[in-house]
Amino acid sequence: MLHQQVCDYLRLRYPYAVWRTDFAAGLKLPPQVAMRHKRLQSSAGFPDITIFEPSHVMYGEYPLLAIELKAEGVELYKKDGTLRANPHIEEQAEMLQKLRDRGYKAEFAVGFDQARDLIDQYLRGGTSLF
Repeated sequence: MLHQQVCDYLRLRYPYAVWRTDFAAGLKLPPQVAMRHKRLQSSAGFPDITIFEPSHVMYGEYPLLAIELKAEGVELYKKDGTLRANPHIEEQAEMLQKLRDRGYKAEFAVGFDQARDLIDQYLRGGTSLF
């Protein structure tokens, strides 16, 4: 549902934007299909949505935005700011860092509002206007 909401938002508010979603993210694939999907990637942990648009000049200079979506209410970090111990989230965080190290904007977004605000800030240089 969240994945679809974000894709619908992108299509509606940013019809010019070029983006791709990992359709297989979150699907329960049959073992053979899951194994094939894994072999067709350089590694695991790829973000759910990649927006192939440069950032708004006020936001910084990035060639693309990669977003790892998490359901509303998911707590990624402890009170001290460190990542919660979860192998899957740790793998995703490592991939986001690899993308950042290569000059891309790559972030977690928890819930629709956070994803929308991240997209708006990235593409418009400010907060959501809608």
